[in-house]
Amino acid sequence: MQSEGTSVPPELRSAALETIIVTARLRQEDAEAVPISLSVVNSGTLQETYTNNISQLTSLVPSLNYVSPNPRNTAFTIRGLGSSVVAVSQSNDGLEPGVGFYVDQVYHGRPATAAFDFVDLDRVEVLRGPQGTLFGKNTTAGAINIVTKAPTFDRELNAEVSAGNLGYYQAKASLSGGLIDSLVAGRISAITTGRDGVIRNVTTGQDVNDVNNSAFRAQLLVTPSAAVKIRFTGDYSSVYTDCCTQVYFTVGTSLKPPARQYAALAAGLGYAPPSLNPYDRLTDIDAALKVATNEGGLSAIADWNLGAATLTSVSAWRFWNWDAANDRDYTRLSIQTVQHIPSRQDQYSQELRVASNGTRRVDYVAGLYWFGQTITGEPITQYGPLAAYWLLGKPPAIPGNLLDGYLTDGHTRFHSDSYAAFGEATWHATGRLNVTAGIRYTNEQKDGRFDSTVSGGLATPTPAQLTSQLSILRPQSYTAHVSDGSPSGRLNLAYSWTETVMTYASLARGSKSGGINMSGLPLNAANQPALTTAVIKPEQNTTAEVGVKTRLLDNRLLLNVDVYETTVRDFQTNVVDSGPGALRGYLANIDKVRVEGAELDAAFAVTENLTGHLSAAYSDGKYVSYKNGPCPLELISSTTTVCDLSGKALSALPRWVESLGGEYAHPVSVAGIAGQAYLQGELQTRGKMFGEPSDSQYAVIDGYSVVNASLGFRQRGPWEVALFVRNLFDKNYMQNLTVQAGNSGLIVGTPSDPRTYGLTFRAKF
Repeated sequence: MQSEGTSVPPELRSAALETIIVTARLRQEDAEAVPISLSVVNSGTLQETYTNNISQLTSLVPSLNYVSPNPRNTAFTIRGLGSSVVAVSQSNDGLEPGVGFYVDQVYHGRPATAAFDFVDLDRVEVLRGPQGTLFGKNTTAGAINIVTKAPTFDRELNAEVSAGNLGYYQAKASLSGGLIDSLVAGRISAITTGRDGVIRNVTTGQDVNDVNNSAFRAQLLVTPSAAVKIRFTGDYSSVYTDCCTQVYFTVGTSLKPPARQYAALAAGLGYAPPSLNPYDRLTDIDAALKVATNEGGLSAIADWNLGAATLTSVSAWRFWNWDAANDRDYTRLSIQTVQHIPSRQDQYSQELRVASNGTRRVDYVAGLYWFGQTITGEPITQYGPLAAYWLLGKPPAIPGNLLDGYLTDGHTRFHSDSYAAFGEATWHATGRLNVTAGIRYTNEQKDGRFDSTVSGGLATPTPAQLTSQLSILRPQSYTAHVSDGSPSGRLNLAYSWTETVMTYASLARGSKSGGINMSGLPLNAANQPALTTAVIKPEQNTTAEVGVKTRLLDNRLLLNVDVYETTVRDFQTNVVDSGPGALRGYLANIDKVRVEGAELDAAFAVTENLTGHLSAAYSDGKYVSYKNGPCPLELISSTTTVCDLSGKALSALPRWVESLGGEYAHPVSVAGIAGQAYLQGELQTRGKMFGEPSDSQYAVIDGYSVVNASLGFRQRGPWEVALFVRNLFDKNYMQNLTVQAGNSGLIVGTPSDPRTYGLTFRAKF
């Protein structure tokens, strides 16, 4: 509907934007009628922009940030909040993610499962701020709601094949159709993706950090009556790669004696990295490197339309397996020779929900939810013949073989059960004013057990030498238990000024129960495990937000804007012990964190053939109170210290992120074949940010801009062909940074993928 007083030429009146239907509130609604801040990316946009995973989705959703030094350490944040993992070996099984990750209404308990490729999606909804009065699992920072394409009774076959430089290939296919008329329909979908390594290991002559992913999904839709439908799903995804290492980025200086810093240590061994330019993409690691991970599961979703309401049951079992090998010193020096954490997660969930149908004076959703998971792991770390020299000191004060073969072998088990009741109701007070209130109560029980032993190294150390060994690896054995319950809720007011302009204001409260340290404990002043750190406190998030949603110019312009303030008390995060030896990641609370910001989402149709979108996010995140934080490299001395980071910027959060994209299509005829030629492109710009939690001046990731584009031809029928390019201008930037074990001063990182281009063929039958 056009704005009053605006004249739209007749030739442009057909250039209307499509209505986007979402299920963010567990019923089908126009996204513009939902009074919360959310971004929606439909299947067409995912296909046109070659968006195959969460990492690539961040190019389209500026408020979503994603870091993945390797799949197990995958972390995604919304507005800078969520899982705080920014480096290898910082994932902790006892940390509950702050951003919920859902696929077809099933919550995934481990962020690592978001590292797999998308399979046959209908859309992705990214909801910002605390969720829980509608979703099964309570989440404090937001939710990523993935909706896959359902089985259809009409026959449908889609296929896509791509090939490009760097050995890139991808193949996708889906087949859907009726199996028993009006009773059973099925759908199968698959994807496989590969690419050569983009980092050269000069020690082995191999290219590493390659891609080798595959995924499969099978579904059955059973409709025994017009009122009942049941959807069964089974899926499996895998990643098997020679991944994931990092390259030299820079060297910083600390307050340690010069002899204990990188320059002197490297000079004493005559060592130099293969390149001082990270964008040469060279490494010289000498230890094994691999990623072997897979996940999958079964689910059943039953909907029973009772007339006034629909009763829904969501039952699911999922698993995740992980194993990897890392060279944690990131050099050809034999400092750390083995590090991997074979892990297994199994989760079960059951949700029962009732939701009103249609629009009544009061619309409602209410439900009960249970989620249980068990995670077991076997962390293994072993040091080599140069470890004592690099981490402790030079001979004769420290025997050179003190840590040679010194290793820890651990066993962990984490189990949690979460029980919740939730509900939300919307009162249509007038034809223009809607009042929504929601509440949730969650009770969680968590149990953790950690056991590790040490062996190897110098067989008969003196008491002083034994103390030095134990400062690097110490046997630990402890158990911990968390039992707590917490309410959360939301209050929302929405007012429609016209049929196309709505404003809203909301106040939401989210909470996470206490966590358990499952990666070992930091050491206290007596060089003993600090048992008081085994459990961390619950986290509480309060978000206030106001926004406006509009459809203007005869539905050719969609413009949504919101501003918000989020305060988190006892923010749960991973920190790194800045002691003199190995870096230990463990869980801790930050007293108070605040993020303030504004977001803009726009879509426009200039003509029927020229469309585009613009999104932007401004975020100002700070540690309001963080008196016992880890020290940045430049303030680390030879003794364990803590630093007051109050007032410092929240890490891994750029202040500005913008995304601009569009497509121009023009009718053409090629060799008598009628169709459309099109040019599509996206530009993403991200500001600089701190690459590790202590805000070290040496770990700043500079801002960058990346352009992706495609040029193609769509037949007015079943097929399409396109040339594509990602990172068109071959922009160099760092994806993440990691401080080397031992705080020598070496900082490494993962450089951007170089320009990738190729050809895609798509067909529909």
